Amino acid sequence: MKKFSIPIKYGIAIAAGLIAYFLVLSLFGAHKNPVFSLFNGVIMAFGMYEAIKNYRLESGTKFKYQKGFMTGLLTGFNATIIFTLFFGIYSTELNPDFLNELLTMWRSDYNTSVGIILFVVAVMGFATSFVLTLAFMQLFKDSWNTKEAKKHTLGN
Repeated sequence: MKKFSIPIKYGIAIAAGLIAYFLVLSLFGAHKNPVFSLFNGVIMAFGMYEAIKNYRLESGTKFKYQKGFMTGLLTGFNATIIFTLFFGIYSTELNPDFLNELLTMWRSDYNTSVGIILFVVAVMGFATSFVLTLAFMQLFKDSWNTKEAKKHTLGN
């Protein structure tokens, strides 16, 4: 359970931030404009960076790229699953007219259902998690370009 505590803790925190941001936008009616969802990436990035950084600090010299990668990925996936569940509840139970207002231009051309919208929200979250994890692990991995690493590879 210890190895999953960081992804769970930070995943819940990220999801809470995403939900709070969405609800603040809904107060002003701006949650129907997809442009504002770009800030979701900033919220995800900050939370995932902090999760990987925290994991690296806890691991110390035992930090492995694979474990850091899994920490970032699981953190993002947890946040995505929680936010997707919230989005589904919001769009079907709390504000049933939301999807009709969101998809006014597509409704006549495509048969768009709640399931497709939830699928798209989830895929966007999973893709964002994967890309951010790859990017952040470049910052946290050990460099091979140090004098010590060159000595070990040259056999000196």
